[in-house]
Amino acid sequence: MLNQKQQYNLNKLQKRLRRHVGEAIADFNMIEEGDRIMVCLSGGKDSYTLLEILRNLQQSAPINFSLVAVNLDQKQPGFPEHILPDYLSKLGIEYKIVQENTYSIVKEKIPEGKTTCSLCSRLRRGILYRTASELGATKIALGHHRDDILQTLLLNMFYGGKLKGMPPKLISDDGKHIVIRPLAYCREKDIERFAIAKAFPIIPCNLCGSQPNLQRQVIAEMLRDWDKRYPGRIETMFSAMQNVVPSHLCDGTLFDFKSIAHGDAIAHGGDLAFDREELPAQTQRWQEDDDDNLRLEIVEIK
Repeated sequence: MLNQKQQYNLNKLQKRLRRHVGEAIADFNMIEEGDRIMVCLSGGKDSYTLLEILRNLQQSAPINFSLVAVNLDQKQPGFPEHILPDYLSKLGIEYKIVQENTYSIVKEKIPEGKTTCSLCSRLRRGILYRTASELGATKIALGHHRDDILQTLLLNMFYGGKLKGMPPKLISDDGKHIVIRPLAYCREKDIERFAIAKAFPIIPCNLCGSQPNLQRQVIAEMLRDWDKRYPGRIETMFSAMQNVVPSHLCDGTLFDFKSIAHGDAIAHGGDLAFDREELPAQTQRWQEDDDDNLRLEIVEIK
């Protein structure tokens, strides 16, 4: 049982998460009138939070939409089959547990000691797409948050040679479904605090015994270190993903560099580099207000 202060902090945290989810939904038109949203529930903190916030928004949203929670039981040894059905039954929400023995397939195909995540992910995705069609879902909601999106951006840059992230909304790779990520604006540390306060029945994600994604771990640790040493850097990076200037990158498919000629209009300020000596004598710092919202302040350097 939460005391008065703990309840106040939980309410404030839920309000912030709800606001961020609402903003993401509005910015990307994620949910429309009459939508049937299939919420993919893994049993981790992110998907529990996603379901809870969507249920909360459902009560006051200006449009009508329905939710159906779906979990894929992949038959990993030790998977606690009762946890999610018990939890979802208590909520009184429509749900479906899909049972597919992908664990055996992965173990048969992947040599011992090799990471199984890639094949497992492909199998899981196909099953969830099929389930969405069977349930008549118009949208598939995934629990990826802002930190996941930034990690994917850096992973693609450092290891894949692409400037590519994880979109808040896109057509699925089978071309049949719309995938949405309503937690796109939410900080992982807020989700962690919310999951602890709500005492969600977390199911561990290492039941398959697979090696962790070491590359993503490295990126995640780097971002956490930056956030600790330089508060606000993560917010600035995410803002950059929403403020792309194709004329100042190198992709000829996004900007026609070849046809540039004398007399053309100046594109996005022209060839003005981010030269620090030309910047005004100011610095930036991020501050949290009374509602724990990060706000950017411009501070004169004396």
